[in-house]
Amino acid sequence: MTNSANDIDIAELSLYLRQHVPEIGGIISLKKFDTGQSNPTYLLTSQTGKFVLRAKPPGKLLKSAHQVDREFRVMQALGNSNVPVPKMVHLCGDEESPIGRMFMVMEHVDGRIFWDPAVPEAKDNMERGAIYQAMNTALANLHSVDVKAAGLIDFGKPGSYYERQIDRWTKQYYASKMDEIPAMDQLINWLENNQPEDDGQVSIVHGDYRIDNMIFASESPIIMAILDWELSTLGHPLADLAYQCMQWRLPNKGDMRGLAGIDRQAVGIPTEQEYVDRYCAQRGIEKIDNWSFYLAFCFFRLAAIIQGVGKRALDGNASNAEKGARMAKAVPLLAGAAIQIIEKET
Repeated sequence: MTNSANDIDIAELSLYLRQHVPEIGGIISLKKFDTGQSNPTYLLTSQTGKFVLRAKPPGKLLKSAHQVDREFRVMQALGNSNVPVPKMVHLCGDEESPIGRMFMVMEHVDGRIFWDPAVPEAKDNMERGAIYQAMNTALANLHSVDVKAAGLIDFGKPGSYYERQIDRWTKQYYASKMDEIPAMDQLINWLENNQPEDDGQVSIVHGDYRIDNMIFASESPIIMAILDWELSTLGHPLADLAYQCMQWRLPNKGDMRGLAGIDRQAVGIPTEQEYVDRYCAQRGIEKIDNWSFYLAFCFFRLAAIIQGVGKRALDGNASNAEKGARMAKAVPLLAGAAIQIIEKET
């Protein structure tokens, strides 16, 4: 018996889990979620309940991408913190995997996922504002975690975060490049030559901190779990803050889910500045210099990630090939938006 989505032999998987994680019990069904563009994720229903299985994608992969083991490690480490994460159940490496690639199993968390940052599903403006406050507090809490006490002192290299990230994503971008995009070349050059001096801040960074990577309680704005830690590392906390603040500047149409063009005050959503100010107040930061650099970097990084998704779609091993191909068309738009920030706000 196989799952046609990625040719997973459920019988083999069930046998493995019975041997290594007997508390899960036999598999009743395995259904692939149709969301997500990186690591294929499945709802695993067993004799004892519901779980989530997250695996590397099949096929040839870019170096340092799809590190399921890093996701498992950071969520396991944060299990005793005030950062909400699912409970980790099991990690299986590439060599012993019954599905031919690394995967992890974690608890299934019930609740609401908001795919649109405008949160049209919210009961009212008060709840919508509370949802944004919960995200802000969770981010400040994450960046306040003692990495040594959490056992994550070696989870990344301390210092020179932006230098290393620009180098990494530049290489990833050119490795998956399909067309000439002059704005990306211009952006890469600017970022390489305009990095702010390293201020010594080091924290756990999520790497993809946005509303649709969170599960909220069914009847309240409480965050039950933050998901998708594939890009997490030790780095500069403002990378997460600026990344989420991109939402205020992205359009809300097509595959883009942003807040540009939405009357935020009318729907109870804070402005970008209000959100940044609240974060700074919670972390005791007086002000942020070089905000345009942090934003431009995040637009660049997102463009490089989307370029990789498009290349995987072209190569036939994307989690959702059709959506991946569409998303890749946004790369020049993202690069252009970063150039505008540089020109107008630097």
